[in-house]
Amino acid sequence: MKGQNLRILTYDSTASKYKCVGMATNCVITLTGNSDDASTKDDVGLASKPEITSKGWSVQVDSLNVADVPDMLTAIKSMTPFTLIWDETATTDNQTAQGNSFARGGTAYLSDGTFQFNDRENSSKSLTFTGSSALSAVSSPSTATVAAGSYTKGQFVRLFLGSDNNTTPAKVIGGAKTLSLHISMTMESVTTKDTTGDWDIQEPTALSYDISTNALVSSGESITSSVDGQTLANLETIYESSSPVKWQIAKVSSTNNRTKGDVLVEGSCIVTQLTINAQNRTTATYDAQLTGYGVYSVPSNEDDPERP
Repeated sequence: MKGQNLRILTYDSTASKYKCVGMATNCVITLTGNSDDASTKDDVGLASKPEITSKGWSVQVDSLNVADVPDMLTAIKSMTPFTLIWDETATTDNQTAQGNSFARGGTAYLSDGTFQFNDRENSSKSLTFTGSSALSAVSSPSTATVAAGSYTKGQFVRLFLGSDNNTTPAKVIGGAKTLSLHISMTMESVTTKDTTGDWDIQEPTALSYDISTNALVSSGESITSSVDGQTLANLETIYESSSPVKWQIAKVSSTNNRTKGDVLVEGSCIVTQLTINAQNRTTATYDAQLTGYGVYSVPSNEDDPERP
């Protein structure tokens, strides 16, 4: 079986059907068994006798579809559980589940997400779901087709960073090359002696996020846009203040890709690390690490045609 014929599907309650994670490029399914050595003085020899004490599972999936990033961010923040399955798929778009004997499914939380928007690359997302229920076999699931999505070039999504925590940020990171938003949910076991079976039930307990970007120390491009940009000097000033500032990740257009469009997500952050790279005979760059301060928010952007 080729990898494109084994896919992750999530349940769409509106359509009452399962749908594949659209434009997926990879998935990894991990079943984990925790064991204790059950050997005692009654056992002859040196060998251990492990016995399973608890079981858990997780699913990681990569995709080139970033149109649903606001929905994924909302699901993480609101601690919305997903019902998902993995199964063999077929037909011309590899989206029809076949009910293979290895197909399994259960309830899971979206516990980790990384969203990449890099210059001259297709934007991407990497999602990790942590199981919060026992797995069960799935037979002949009802599926619906996900319409083919469009690729989003990373230069058309940019980070806007303010200079304080009071005003809406209006300046992009000048000369930026990369942008990554990482959201992580801390999961904790809530199983007790009342829990039936060996499955370890996980629930979210804390949320954190960070943003990283790489940019040129000084760009030789002719910046004709009227929209100002944050420079390395500006980032150093923000770092030295040790105070939170507002940020937004938004779609951009127009000259130099600096005109803000729909905002995907916004919040406050502190600059926790700056690394300036200046090797001989290479372009000088810097890396900025920003850590989320308080909760982020996801604007509705209801007029956005790319929102599902």
